[in-house]
Amino acid sequence: MAVAVDAKSESGRSAAAARAKRRAKKKAGNVVDESQLLTVPDGWKEAPFTKGDNPRGLLEESSFATLFPKYREAYLKECWPLVQKALNEHHINASLDLIEGSMTVTTTKKTFDPYMIIRARDLIKLLARSVLFEQAVRILQDDTACDIIKIGSLVRNRDRFLKRRGRLIGPKGSTLKALELLTNCYIMVQGNTVSAVGPFSGIKEVRRAVLDTMKNIHPIYNIKTLMIKRELSKDPKLRGQSWERFLPRFKHKNLKKRKEPKKKNIKKEYTPFPPPQPESQIDKELASGEYFLKESLKKRKRVEEKKAKQAEAISRRQEERNKAFIPPKEKPVVKPKKASTETKIDIEAIKEKVKKAKKKKLGALTVEEAKLKIAADEKKKKKKK
Repeated sequence: MAVAVDAKSESGRSAAAARAKRRAKKKAGNVVDESQLLTVPDGWKEAPFTKGDNPRGLLEESSFATLFPKYREAYLKECWPLVQKALNEHHINASLDLIEGSMTVTTTKKTFDPYMIIRARDLIKLLARSVLFEQAVRILQDDTACDIIKIGSLVRNRDRFLKRRGRLIGPKGSTLKALELLTNCYIMVQGNTVSAVGPFSGIKEVRRAVLDTMKNIHPIYNIKTLMIKRELSKDPKLRGQSWERFLPRFKHKNLKKRKEPKKKNIKKEYTPFPPPQPESQIDKELASGEYFLKESLKKRKRVEEKKAKQAEAISRRQEERNKAFIPPKEKPVVKPKKASTETKIDIEAIKEKVKKAKKKKLGALTVEEAKLKIAADEKKKKKKK
């Protein structure tokens, strides 16, 4: 009996081992390289969501509303028919309330795409943040995303906030244009927000650049990094490798010096003795001898001091008044220098020159030239004869 049990157990083990081998072979046949799973083929696009994917539509109605500032009212009023036309293609209703200053989007019974209401919500948010309709309507496409970055609360000091926001825009919008070209996104800086519309990868880079700028890191560093990444992505060998060794590392240097107070309190040397007591009025009178004078004399002295001060003030005031009547200092008259007798002009020679010039016609030949010309003409006549 014991031998039979051992034989059964051995046969069970061998069957289990065979099963395990078969499973391992199956797994080996189905194993796919992890690098292939992580990479997306070039030019691949997800299939669009059609009515065939959700023929029954949505169960309930969804709606979103957003407020807009007063200065956007005129533009929204003008472009609202275009907004309604774009949303009606996806069976979503849009309404504009100018009294409350709000925009509302709602789904209908014909709406088949459940995520389209979220895209419509983003569209009205972008329009409220001063994004042009031509750029905002791109959010309805599947391969486009948007991000509204709030920068108002990132910097406490208003002057510092304005300076950093201006740094993000750059001179004549050059920095913003460079970011747009490198990220393939449309960027709009308005008030306390930065709106970006574009591909998902670009939106991520825009957010990083904006937040770094508000943290006092110049946007040129992010632009330089994006340019290097753009060149590295063109090389197929480097796609699967880490790019950290190529990217620049910028250290944040805090070069701010500690502000020194205008008035520096210099510590005096320690002495165990207390400071001398200030003299009282009686001590001063005793020192000058006024204490022993009569009251009438003290009064007379006070009156005299008062009159002396008044006389001084009157004289000072009179001097200031008299300044207006003091004539200004005149510049010394420079006498013209007499013509020196050494360099006299020969008037007769000048007259002769003028007479000769009058006689001579403009462009006329000299006497010698005229004689030569007459002689040449005579020779020609003789030859002809």
